[in-house]
Amino acid sequence: MSTARTRDTISECISQAQSGSNEAKERALQTLAKITKVSPLNRSLLAQADGAIPAFLRLTESDSPVVRALSLSILFNLSLNPDLKRPLADMETINRLNSIILSPSSPESSRLAASLVCSLAMLDKNKAKFGVAGTVQALIKAISGPNSAASHHLLSSLAELVQFHGNCTLAVRSGAVPMLLGLLASTDGEDLVGTSLAILGLLARFNEGLNALIRTDKIVVSMMDVLKGRCMLSKEGAAEILVRLFDESEGCTREALRLPEFSTVLADLSVRGSARAREKASFLMRRWMEGDTYADGNQLLLQW
Repeated sequence: MSTARTRDTISECISQAQSGSNEAKERALQTLAKITKVSPLNRSLLAQADGAIPAFLRLTESDSPVVRALSLSILFNLSLNPDLKRPLADMETINRLNSIILSPSSPESSRLAASLVCSLAMLDKNKAKFGVAGTVQALIKAISGPNSAASHHLLSSLAELVQFHGNCTLAVRSGAVPMLLGLLASTDGEDLVGTSLAILGLLARFNEGLNALIRTDKIVVSMMDVLKGRCMLSKEGAAEILVRLFDESEGCTREALRLPEFSTVLADLSVRGSARAREKASFLMRRWMEGDTYADGNQLLLQW
C-alpha cells in the first residue's frame, strides 16, 4: 500500500472510530491496530494524523470493552517507535492509564494499560513522569488487590519504573516490600516470583529498600524458601538479595545461623545451581561459616 493510500485509510478509520456505531468503531480500530502492529512507518503516519492520539485516549473511556482494548492496543503499537515514547507520555495519558490500572472491571484493559506504561517507561526520561503522576502507587495498589488477572503485566511495569531511584523511594514508602514478599509466599506462578524478586533486588540497591528488607521479620527464612524451590532465576534473585543482606546486617547473618537447613540449601545450590547462583552460594557459605566460627568462639569465651 502506498504512503498516500495509507494516509487516506488512516484518516477514514479515525473518522469512523469517532462517529460511527460501536461495530463501525471496532472495524476501524481493528484496521488501525493491524496496520500499526508491524510497521514503524504506519505508526508514524498515524501519530502525525491531526487529533489521532487524543481521539484514541477518549476511546479508552468507551462503554465497549472491545473499543477500549483496541484503542489501548493502538496506543501501545505507537509506543514501540522510540521517537513516539516521549510525546505519548504526557500527563493526561499517564493519568488515564492510572485510572485504567486501578479499575477492577476490565482485566484486559488493565493488562494493556500496564504494557503501555512499561513500553513508555523504557525511555528513561519518562520514568520520573510516572513517579510524579502516582503510577508507582497505582501499580502497587492494583497488584495488592484480590486475584488480579493482570499481575504479571503490572509487576513488569513496576520493575521498569523502579530502575529510577526516586521511584524506588516511592515504592518502598507505598508498601512494595511487604506486598512483593507476600507474592513470594502466596503465588503458584514462578514467573511472578521471579519478577517479584527482581523488583526486590532493584529496591535493595538503595538504602530505603535495603533497610525495609532488613527490618522484615524472618526475611532470611523467606529467601531460603525460594532457594529450596525449582526456578533457577528465582534462586539467583534470592541469593543476590541474601548477599546484600549479609553485607549490611549482622542480624540477618545471625538469623541464618539459627536455621539448621541453611547450610544444606546453600551446599545444594553451590553444586546444582547456575554459574551465577553457584557464585552467590559460595559467597554466602563463606559468610555463614565466618559467622558460625564467630558464634562458636563467643560460646567458648562464655564457658571459660
